[in-house]
Amino acid sequence: MTRKRILRDIIGIFKDKASILKANLSTKRGVSSIQVTVIRATTHSSTSPPRNHRVAAIISAGDHSLPAIYTCIDAIMDRLHSTQNPYVALKCLFIFHNIMSKGSLLYKDHASFFPSSGGHNSLNLSGFYDKFDVETRQLSSWVRWYANVLERNMITSRTLGSYISPSSKLSINFDKIENHKGNNISFSDSVTEMESLVCMVEVICEAPESQYCQKIDLVHEIMILISEDYRSSQYHIMIRLVELSGRVSRLSYLDLSELILCLSRLEGCRKKMNELFIRRKNDLFWEMVSQKKMDLEKVKYEREKQSLLLWNVDENCDELNWSSQRFGGKIQQFLVTA
Repeated sequence: MTRKRILRDIIGIFKDKASILKANLSTKRGVSSIQVTVIRATTHSSTSPPRNHRVAAIISAGDHSLPAIYTCIDAIMDRLHSTQNPYVALKCLFIFHNIMSKGSLLYKDHASFFPSSGGHNSLNLSGFYDKFDVETRQLSSWVRWYANVLERNMITSRTLGSYISPSSKLSINFDKIENHKGNNISFSDSVTEMESLVCMVEVICEAPESQYCQKIDLVHEIMILISEDYRSSQYHIMIRLVELSGRVSRLSYLDLSELILCLSRLEGCRKKMNELFIRRKNDLFWEMVSQKKMDLEKVKYEREKQSLLLWNVDENCDELNWSSQRFGGKIQQFLVTA
């Protein structure tokens, strides 16, 4: 470790102590307690993920009342947007992700404030960059990517009407999925949900390539959480494919084309996703996607073939009418001259 890095770490420790001291000076003890908990969970000094008991304390603090929820979210977002340290930023995002998966419904609702609306707790870290050294530059790309994943998580959850981050490890039962009875939702809504789920997989697929960063404990724990979101996305995609399969004949040509395009984009993520999540290498999922795509393409081809046939019939009818009119005109002219 270089002298420059040691000095930076010491400065980070002093920053944490100063932030804790400032929080303790607050006259509002409840607010102060939450702020201190957030600071201690997101220190500059450690490359390890926040300790479980600190994450649990932040989640449980938001279960008591609405003001406590606001305080927790504000504390996390203030910490996130006031730092230029990638470790602190990743820890803040990690805690936020845990809230999205393990927090109460009310907690999740307030944490998932729509990101594109420009609210105070919009993640919006596209410009995050720490150029201190090679490591911080690489980690900065992980911060930007992780923020994008969480924003897409919130958008997709809003589209589905349910939170995509599972509260516990999700087990996929293919027999139950195949026998799933469709919901009474419109075709366009089903296609919109599929498109949003595919976007979720695509954003995860954009993970930085750095092998070094993946060996860091904090990044490793982040990837475990994201793998559960990926697993949940697979589940929701399969459910919707089964729902749509029984109603393909009633899909409009536009919805059919959009659905095929979605599945083509999804197939383009297969290699990268299998590399990212070796233990989540779900061949049955990808086989199902490929099969459903082939089925949809077959239906589309038959419709196009039928449309072409009808078009040719119309053309022939028009030609026949034109010929009849021309021939009829000549007969009438002949009769008049005769």
